[in-house]
Amino acid sequence: MMDKTFDPAAVEARIADRWEEAEAFKAGRADRKDAKPYTIVIPPPNVTGSLHMGHALNNTLQDILCRFERMRGRDVLWQPGMDHAGIATQMVVERQLAERQIHRRDLGREEFVARVWEWKEQSGGRIKSQLKRLGASCDWSRERFTMDEGLSKAVLKVFVDLYKQGLMYKDKRLVNWDPKFQTAISDIEVEQVEVKGNLWHIRYAIEGMPGRSITVATTRPETMLGDVAVAVHPEDERYKDLIGKYTILPLVGRRIPIVADEYSDPEKGTGAVKITPAHDFNDFEVGQRHKLPLINIFGAAAQLQLIGNEAFFEGVPSSADLDAVLTLHGVDRAEARKRIVAMLEERGNLVEIEPHTHMVPHGDRSNVVIEPYLTDQWYVNVKPLAERALGVVRDGKTKFVPENWEKTYFQWLENIEPWCVSRQLWWGHQIPAWYDADNNVYVALSEEEAKAEAFERYGVDVPLTRDEDVLDTWFSSALWPFSTLGWPDKTPELKRYYPTNTLVTGFDIIFFWVARMMMMSLHFMDEVPFDTVYMHALVRDEKGAKMSKSKGNVLDPLDIIDQFGADAMRMTLSAMAAQGRDIKLSLQRVEGYRNFATKIWNAARFAEMNGCARVSGFDPKAVKETLNQWALSECAKAIAEVTAGIETYKFNEAANAAYRFVWNVFCDWTLELAKPVLQGADSPAKDETRATIAFIFDEICKLLHPFMPFLTEELWAIKGTEGPKRESVLALAAWSKLDGLANAKAEAEIGWVVDLVTEIRSARSETNVPAGAQIPLVLVAASADVRARAERWGDMIKRLARISEIGFADAAPKSSVQLLIRGEVAALPLEGVVDLSAERARLAKEIQKLDADVSKIDAKLGNADFIKRAPEEVIDEQRERRDEALARKAKMEEALGRLKDNV
Repeated sequence: MMDKTFDPAAVEARIADRWEEAEAFKAGRADRKDAKPYTIVIPPPNVTGSLHMGHALNNTLQDILCRFERMRGRDVLWQPGMDHAGIATQMVVERQLAERQIHRRDLGREEFVARVWEWKEQSGGRIKSQLKRLGASCDWSRERFTMDEGLSKAVLKVFVDLYKQGLMYKDKRLVNWDPKFQTAISDIEVEQVEVKGNLWHIRYAIEGMPGRSITVATTRPETMLGDVAVAVHPEDERYKDLIGKYTILPLVGRRIPIVADEYSDPEKGTGAVKITPAHDFNDFEVGQRHKLPLINIFGAAAQLQLIGNEAFFEGVPSSADLDAVLTLHGVDRAEARKRIVAMLEERGNLVEIEPHTHMVPHGDRSNVVIEPYLTDQWYVNVKPLAERALGVVRDGKTKFVPENWEKTYFQWLENIEPWCVSRQLWWGHQIPAWYDADNNVYVALSEEEAKAEAFERYGVDVPLTRDEDVLDTWFSSALWPFSTLGWPDKTPELKRYYPTNTLVTGFDIIFFWVARMMMMSLHFMDEVPFDTVYMHALVRDEKGAKMSKSKGNVLDPLDIIDQFGADAMRMTLSAMAAQGRDIKLSLQRVEGYRNFATKIWNAARFAEMNGCARVSGFDPKAVKETLNQWALSECAKAIAEVTAGIETYKFNEAANAAYRFVWNVFCDWTLELAKPVLQGADSPAKDETRATIAFIFDEICKLLHPFMPFLTEELWAIKGTEGPKRESVLALAAWSKLDGLANAKAEAEIGWVVDLVTEIRSARSETNVPAGAQIPLVLVAASADVRARAERWGDMIKRLARISEIGFADAAPKSSVQLLIRGEVAALPLEGVVDLSAERARLAKEIQKLDADVSKIDAKLGNADFIKRAPEEVIDEQRERRDEALARKAKMEEALGRLKDNV
């Protein structure tokens, strides 16, 4: 006998063990050696990470695809692994050392890296166990790590090959510099934070024009010591006569040109901007256009570096009084700003301080202001690689779902800049470059090869020093689709599972990961890495706001699993995963799908108590009972809908099709309509109905397995004990394809019963018929078929719709609600049950109120100021309220139209 309730906490770990014992998720199983492969590579989570809602959605969708294709007989490899997460991991270990007053430099590089590996082995990778709790069906025996030996070998080869091909080089350019960690970071590690600051208006004197000056507006007066020009718009009449002249940099005395450049916006500030190419990305571009010098005035910790800085003194007249300025040497940028502003005010150069709110870049982990910083870094010239990556998407070899994300992909690659791949960290792939005393560089796979190259140059052995930098984490991740399969070795896995099939990822890393995998895979494998890129949306809170710790609205997937079970959470995410639409997640929705799991469990118990057991050799095409024919036909339809939904990445449509069939068709109607037969005397009809229900229940387990694997696997095992023994776990069972079961006659009959009862229930509710009231039903001018159906199903209709009697008439009785059921009229006489006049008035008043609500919302949404200022989630909420009001109004109008007073 089945347990009374389904307890996910008691089942999930046991089911996971069952899958592991069966090696259900292992790629290359002997029984599938001739099967067509299907490959997904997991977006490798950071080794420091823990499961969040984005991971939960991403991995649920991947798991749906993998379980679906595995059941369709494919040889599935869901390749798992983790990213070494350079800066994040180094932070963890540095923080641990700091608690003991130890700095990494006290240990030295080798010892520090050893400590990181130790932490990784002991504490890293907890997300793996969390993914298993979610039900992720990866081949965990093939887990890879971006720093493991095989992947490191691939990284070295790619770096060296790119260098030899002239695509990898070292250059001095601006980077996002984190002064706290003292390393370059990628754009994705930069957060724009709104800051209430100031615009300082500073007066610069014009050379040779006594009494004439130009005022610039800046948010960063501390960088002015590195100014090399002032830019004005070429069409700005205020400054046309100054273009080509020179201005004198306050405090320093450096002579700098006034240049015409469209970067300067006449509508912003004073229309004139200071140009500091070494400390601003836009200024850097202006500097490149006008061949301006680069003056870096900051050190690695964002402190002013002036003494000994030759570039700073270049062009400064010997007569300049720099004593006060040079006292700023070594001063932090924030303090330097205060002192420089004070100096400008003292010397009469400060015109105005204007309050100004603007976005300032911060490090997402350090939380300090990011400094555009001029430094030597390693770069990849990705422009030639980007051309091919653009071509394969334009040619349809790889498609994006939803398709609109192609535009974002194209925009990134069409405007691509050199990729800065070096980081000033110790944890990561150390750059395979060695330098001799003359600073000649030797890029090689090993130090021995580098020494051999140096020997060839000098004819003697010379000491070499290895580059201390490591590679950007995204560099190794870019090789993920082929490095995880053993490249550069020609492994059997590489031959069988590359290229992969589907990549499931978030839109925020289209450039940082997707595009780079495309470029690297095409360059080194000469083939696209995947044929489809499915971009999922964000998981937001129930009001549509982005989840963040500061807002206190973060939902932890592990807490949800503990409370409701993994299946309920997975089904919620699946049912809400509409293409291109963010998910507004609430615990009430998850609770609803937990109730769905309970409904399925109770249905299984009902079937068990009524003797519904699997029958060997059951043929669904041979059933004779109309109800069974209808149920099987609906089951076949649901299987087709779910299959089509998953195949087209419309996960919400697939999940909702499964839900509708299981809850509405099977539980609410099939089991309900079958009760008289199941609870009646033994008969061939009873035997057939029992076998049909057991068969459909097996189909339900298969249908729901990609979405709710734990519940369905448990039911599969339980139900398997009553009939023929199961050969394997459900995860390896064959996906169903029921053809030839459409039955128009059965659908016409049972569909009529379902529609009639549904419409009666709806009409009762909308016209305020008391819940316990028994009311008559009149079938108006009924056809012979309808009369026969009413005869066969009359008792069931009476019970389910609370009908006192069923009659027939040529015309609808007076004071009745009329229903149109499949082209024929059914009437509910309500005289004496409901005051129809009062009910009409109530409905009209409700419609009027809904019209007023819609008008108010329309006024808000038509207000440009509201649209501009209101948060996105508030606007979405107003639109949803409008849609709900219109839907409610349509129902009220339908109800009003039904009320007929045939006096």
